[in-house]
Amino acid sequence: MNRYVVIMAGGKGERFWPVSRLSRPKHLLPIVGDKPMLRQTVDRLEGLVPAEHVIIVTNKEQEAAIREICPDLPAENIVSEPVGRDTAPAVGLAALLVKKRDPEAIFAMLPADHVIHDVEGFQKVMDSGFELAEAGEVLITIGIAPTHPATGYGYIHKGEMKGSSSQTPAYKVQKFVEKPDTETAQQYLDSGEYYWNAGMFIWSVHSIYKSIEQFNPGLFASLNEIESLTHSGTSLENALADIYPTLEKISIDYSVMEKADNVETIESNFDWDDVGEWPAIERHSDKDEAGNLLSGLGLVSNCSNNIIYNDGERVTAIYGVDELIVVHTADATLICPKSKAQEIKKLVKQLGADARFESFL
Repeated sequence: MNRYVVIMAGGKGERFWPVSRLSRPKHLLPIVGDKPMLRQTVDRLEGLVPAEHVIIVTNKEQEAAIREICPDLPAENIVSEPVGRDTAPAVGLAALLVKKRDPEAIFAMLPADHVIHDVEGFQKVMDSGFELAEAGEVLITIGIAPTHPATGYGYIHKGEMKGSSSQTPAYKVQKFVEKPDTETAQQYLDSGEYYWNAGMFIWSVHSIYKSIEQFNPGLFASLNEIESLTHSGTSLENALADIYPTLEKISIDYSVMEKADNVETIESNFDWDDVGEWPAIERHSDKDEAGNLLSGLGLVSNCSNNIIYNDGERVTAIYGVDELIVVHTADATLICPKSKAQEIKKLVKQLGADARFESFL
C-alpha cells in the first residue's frame, strides 16, 4: 500500500496542432482510441495502485479539463505547476507530494500520453520495478526493446545484469544517449544493447531525494523551502507560486539520471508507442488499399499514403496528392508533408510569435 504513481500531464502536444491546443493538448484528446489518452493512462493503473495513490502534475490551463476527465481521483491529487520548468522540477514536486503522504513510499513517474494496449504486460513490468525499488537504493528506468532504428527517441545503453525482481532482470545503465541519426540507430538495434528511453521511472522517495540533493542541490533546497512554507501554514498553491518560477528549467535526465551511478533499467515486454507526431496514428488505425488514413468526414481520390484527420462538420476532400497530412478543425487547417511532421512544432512557435494567431494556440 505504499506504492504510488505520479503522471506528468503538462505537455503542449505541439506536433498535433491544430487539434492539440494549450488548454486541451494531446493527452486530453482521444488521438488514439476512444478515450482521452490521460484517461487511458489512469485506467491502465487499475489493480496496480488504488485511485487515491494516483497523482497528476499538470498546469493551470489544463487543470479543469483533467478534473473533468478524472472525476474518480481525489481533488487534492491533481496539482498544478504555476509555470512549466521541465521534468526535474516536476519529479521534485512529485517526490514532495508523495513524501507528504508517506515518506517511505515508492513511486513511479509516467507520461500521460503513451499508447499501451497490453495492460497485463505493463503491470507486470511495473510490479518488477516497484520490487527493485523497494529492495535497494536504485533509480529504475523502463527500457523499451527497439523494433526498428528509430531516430525520434533517446536511447538507454544497458550494461551488466545487476539482479532481478521475481519476474524481470535489471541491468546497470551505462549511459543515456540522444536521438541518433539513422545509421547510428541501426547500430544500436543490431547490438542488442540499447533500449528506447520511454521516460518512465520508479524509485523510492528517499532515493530520488538523495539523488536530487547530490546532483541538483539548488532544486533540493527549493523543495525543502516549499515543504517548510507548507508546514508553517502557507498553502501548497501559494508556496509553489513563490518558489517554482525561480527553479532551473532542466530535465530529470540531464539533472540526475545521466550523473547517478545507481540507475538500472528493466526491459518492457509490452507494446509501447509515445505517439509523438501525426504519422504515429497510422500504426493504430485502419487505412484504405492505397495507404490513406481517413478520420472524420472526408474523401480521398487518386491519392496514396495520406493522413486526413477532420474533427469538423465540413467535408475534407483531397485529390491527386500523396504523403500529406491534412488536419481540419472548426477554426484551423493544417497541410504538411508527412516527412516534415516533426517540424510542426516550429510552425506553432511561429504562430505564437504573431499576435494575430494567439487565440489559435
